[in-house]
Amino acid sequence: MTPEEAAKDRASHTAKLALIGAFLGSMATFSLTALRRDAQPAGKPFDLVLLGLASYRIGRMLAYERVAAPLRAAVTTTAPDPSGYGETVVARGEGARKAIGELLSCPICISTWAAAGLVYGLQLAPAPTRVLASTLGVAGVAELVLGTTEALSWQARAARRRCGE
Repeated sequence: MTPEEAAKDRASHTAKLALIGAFLGSMATFSLTALRRDAQPAGKPFDLVLLGLASYRIGRMLAYERVAAPLRAAVTTTAPDPSGYGETVVARGEGARKAIGELLSCPICISTWAAAGLVYGLQLAPAPTRVLASTLGVAGVAELVLGTTEALSWQARAARRRCGE
């Protein structure tokens, strides 16, 4: 790694740490405020499942889908996947730009931030947050069912081809 590449890498890591620090700081502030108001955490099993599915759906949508491409355009690019199957979203730039690009190209990363937003939303505006989370949660279940169906279909086609050989 050249010194220039190392400097760019450090700038990206610094930006990521700053984003994580801002996230954790805001989470701590919110949590302390919620404790002072005697707010109940989103800890009911149904809430956790709903928030988990909604976060999953948000992460996949923002990281991969064309509908979110305009949001990612300034910080990511789409490139052919090295495997040869489809495309992948890759962060571009350096420093904060690259850090945000890496966040938006990682469904697990963006799901974490989305989960925090949904948990906060349940405290600040429960009714609209439940409607949003329910919609995204149902879409998340549908995506899982569709993905499973597609995978089983691929396996069945492959098995039929093997039997015919």
